[in-house]
Amino acid sequence: MQKVLHVGPDSCTVVSNLLKEGKEAWGVEPYDLDDADSSCKSLVRKGFVRLSDIKFSLPYRPDSFNLVVVSDALDYLTPRYLNKTLPDLARVSTDGLVIFTGNPGQQKAKVSELPKFGRPAKLRSNSWWTRYFIQTGLTENEGPLKKFEQAASKGNYEPDCQIFHLSS
Repeated sequence: MQKVLHVGPDSCTVVSNLLKEGKEAWGVEPYDLDDADSSCKSLVRKGFVRLSDIKFSLPYRPDSFNLVVVSDALDYLTPRYLNKTLPDLARVSTDGLVIFTGNPGQQKAKVSELPKFGRPAKLRSNSWWTRYFIQTGLTENEGPLKKFEQAASKGNYEPDCQIFHLSS
């Protein structure tokens, strides 16, 4: 069975859905849970979801998960913290990472969201991310990337974000 770690806002929803599908899933919510519903609070109490600042080491052993999915979390990190966080995400994954980041040109975080995230999103280009991955020793995983592109083209799916499939 595949173990999945989701890192980002809405980890409770993602983890809940994966658990319903019979998968082993955990989550790291990098922001506060003040507005969390009772279902989310239950997942936190049971240890499926943790509230943790991703700028610091994740509370997991190396190779704890087959797959780490990161959504809407890396865009808020400065390069200094990104240099610590991304290798740590790779450390806990055996098979790779799937990273969802914003697209440059999209609307930046609304003023009302700034207190929640602490800073506006830094929407980096695809070429910036590619150079960054090379510098940090991470490579794109061509197999899952091609499968995703094929599935997306069949369903006429156009993501609103950038999606990277990386080997860990």
